[in-house]
Amino acid sequence: MPQVQEPPQPEGGPGTAEGRLLKHAAELRRFSRRNFLAGSGAAALLATDMFFTRYVQAERRTNRILTLGDDFAESYYPNASWILFPGYKTSWEEAQWILNSLRGALRQRGQLAAVGYSNQGLDIDQIVIAVIEHVRAKQLTSLYFYGHSFGGMVATQVAARLRELHGVEVKFILLDSSPYSKYDVLDQSWFEGVVVLYEGGFRVPTVLRGGYELGERIVHKDERSWRQVVDQSLEQLSPIAPSSVLIQSESAYIYHFDATRFADKLGGTRMAFIGNPRDGTVNYQTARESWARTFAANMVSNDRRTDDALPAHASPQWNPFVYRPILEELQDEIFPLPTGGPKMTAF
Repeated sequence: MPQVQEPPQPEGGPGTAEGRLLKHAAELRRFSRRNFLAGSGAAALLATDMFFTRYVQAERRTNRILTLGDDFAESYYPNASWILFPGYKTSWEEAQWILNSLRGALRQRGQLAAVGYSNQGLDIDQIVIAVIEHVRAKQLTSLYFYGHSFGGMVATQVAARLRELHGVEVKFILLDSSPYSKYDVLDQSWFEGVVVLYEGGFRVPTVLRGGYELGERIVHKDERSWRQVVDQSLEQLSPIAPSSVLIQSESAYIYHFDATRFADKLGGTRMAFIGNPRDGTVNYQTARESWARTFAANMVSNDRRTDDALPAHASPQWNPFVYRPILEELQDEIFPLPTGGPKMTAF
């Protein structure tokens, strides 16, 4: 029986390589311009985010003095400055936000600056170097320290080191809800766990840390509005947030802090403690009494309270109208201006 031959496939038929190429080209043609632009935009956004993240991480490997410009303060107090020592988990951006919230009161005695802690970890020696370099560059002769939460511990130690090593005496340290020791921290279980992991060489992943902090804020919802919960949680998960290494090293610092080492090393530095009896982070009563007892020679005020603040713990950025009057009263009482001296409260 004669064999029936298959008709030859035309060149470029569906079974040939040329055919498959033509089919693929047709499919590409059907890929919409909108999808292409959307994909390109997403890729560009991701690349930008990665670049920004790398830039932030590189920039924050060192301690930085963050200044907040103010024409009034710079004109009338060219040689005086407030320096804010931020609290636990406070980013560079939030430190500047705190300064800006209190600008109307703080500018009455000096310029405005804050310490941006390095993401490589808390290092007091490096912070002292950053502060003294700033003091010399700006030719500052009057220093006022604002210790925000655990920043009060850092401010006290830095003040003692400045006097001991450089002969620079800080005029005033404000302790805003600052724990005196680890025993004033109310959440001991989480606190001790972080320190044990850190000193054992384990670094807590950012996602795990962010999830815990979101849960903690929801549990303590009575201290924050939902907007505050969302804002603070997003900040902790963003590239500008303090690193896990910094946060763990801050925990270890609080855990081992011994204020008695600095009790007789502050000279004529004056101190004041402010806080809120409803504070759910730091034991207001024990912290207040311990600071006053150990630094009796320096403490000039410890009875002013931030009762209407929410959250109750060290929150000037959320409650400037609670904090500003207290700061103005303290400054006028401890460092009164000459009659007719410059004063500007509007902001």
